Amino acid sequence: MEEKVKFEMEFPIQVSPSLLYQYISTPSGLSEWYAENVNSRGEFFTFIWNGSEESAKLLGKKSGERIKFRWLDDEETEYFFELRIQVDEITKDVSLMITDFSHEEELDENKMLWDTMISDLKQVLGSS
Repeated sequence: MEEKVKFEMEFPIQVSPSLLYQYISTPSGLSEWYAENVNSRGEFFTFIWNGSEESAKLLGKKSGERIKFRWLDDEETEYFFELRIQVDEITKDVSLMITDFSHEEELDENKMLWDTMISDLKQVLGSS
């Protein structure tokens, strides 16, 4: 199987970290911007888009800070995706840091997908 490459993106978001955390860590919050519907049962989350489902395992989370998932079809790999809130200690600016993996030939497409999803998130949050 072809190796995936890790990529990271940073998105400044003008909103409180606690509110942002609700939108990245709960099924109801994720349903507002990431997928049409999100269900969770324990550490397993099901994401639904256009009638298709993808399941992910919650690998870890730190309240108010980050959440990390692994797609179940990537179970035997080290691939994951993480949403992490970063607050600048001096300016108090809030950013959402995305860590994900992609096949090289799909990298630009996946980055554009994250751009679109974070744009939707900002709209839901009323952030510029």
